[in-house]
Amino acid sequence: MAKLYFRHGAMNSGKSTLLLQTAHNYEEKGKKVVILKPKVDTKGEENIVSRMGISRKVDHLIRDGEDVFEYVLKNHRFASCVLVDEAQFIEPYQADELLKIVVVMNIPVICYGLRLDFQGKGFPGSTRLLEIAQSIEELKTVCECGRKAMFNARFVDGEFTLAGDQIAIDGENNVTYEPLCHYCFYRKKFKYKEKLAEEEKAKVLVKR
Repeated sequence: MAKLYFRHGAMNSGKSTLLLQTAHNYEEKGKKVVILKPKVDTKGEENIVSRMGISRKVDHLIRDGEDVFEYVLKNHRFASCVLVDEAQFIEPYQADELLKIVVVMNIPVICYGLRLDFQGKGFPGSTRLLEIAQSIEELKTVCECGRKAMFNARFVDGEFTLAGDQIAIDGENNVTYEPLCHYCFYRKKFKYKEKLAEEEKAKVLVKR
């Protein structure tokens, strides 16, 4: 029986590399694979780009508001597997449509993505996948201190930040991310808040 899988992990945990390896494994056996990713993820444009330098063009970019089930039904009804990269960016109802592909079409769907955003909050798409996926697997990576990383810290111009929109693409507008453990993330978070508080105090003194 087909299942909906969600394989999640912090940045640099090898999600895209594993997706491409999974596609290769299916195709090596003569099976058709469909690769999707949300259009909002502009990194690599129409390609999935692994940090190991491997890349591949996707079959389709999922648009906001799009019915993913209908797309697969009309264009790939005989596929052996559907793979979704950067699944945190899909809308919650689209996660339900991926489950519908599994139930109605009996095609396994394997999603790869982040669980938490740069503030330590869940992405809506990932949260829904965690609620409905029949198989959930955490892909592990390490923090700079050697502990298991869970958080995805955002840096702008090399400075840690908790400000900004939930979606900011890695490598664009001087934004980068770093996988951190609980301890390192909260140390940076406390220092960041202390810095903001000091800046506010300085503004008050200037006004006086």
